[in-house]
Amino acid sequence: MIRLEERISKALKQVDNDRYILAIAVGQRADELSKGAKPLLELNTQKMKYTDIAIDEIAAGLLKIEGFVDKK
Repeated sequence: MIRLEERISKALKQVDNDRYILAIAVGQRADELSKGAKPLLELNTQKMKYTDIAIDEIAAGLLKIEGFVDKK
């Protein structure tokens, strides 16, 4: 398995190196996974934490992060 720092680096490249957007996206995806969403990864994720799955999905380009919509 790839080290966490390398996985985060790959995920950051997917969101133009914006750590804030990455943190929000990982949190939202981990929440979805905890509520029963199926992982998009094609590997055994049973022993992985939800945040690790989310980071790997973003790093692999399986999830596209567009940005935020300001709700006023």
